[in-house]
Amino acid sequence: MNAPSSNSGEIIVRHNVAECRFEATLHGFVSVAQYTLEIDGLIFTHTFVPPELRGRGIAEKLVRTALEWAKSEQRRIVPACPYVAVFVERNPAFQSLLRS
Repeated sequence: MNAPSSNSGEIIVRHNVAECRFEATLHGFVSVAQYTLEIDGLIFTHTFVPPELRGRGIAEKLVRTALEWAKSEQRRIVPACPYVAVFVERNPAFQSLLRS
C-alpha cells in the first residue's frame, strides 16, 4: 500500500505493512517510521523526516500512530531509534509497551 500524496498540509499517516513502516507524504516528500517485525514484537529502527518538512510535528504523529497500533495489537516494542526512545520516555502511556 502506498501513502497518498497530500498537498493540503494535513498530515495523514498510513501503515505500509509490505514495507514495515508508517509513512506520511506531504508536498511530495515521504516521512517514515520504520520497524522490524519479530515474533514477540517490533523493533523501531529509524524515523526520518526530510529537512524540508521538519518542525511540523510529522515525526511525532508517525511515532504516535505506530505506537498506538502496537498497543492495539498487544505487541511489545524495542525503541532502537533514538527518536522513538525519547518519545516513549516522554509519554508514559506507551512505556508499558517496552519489551524487557
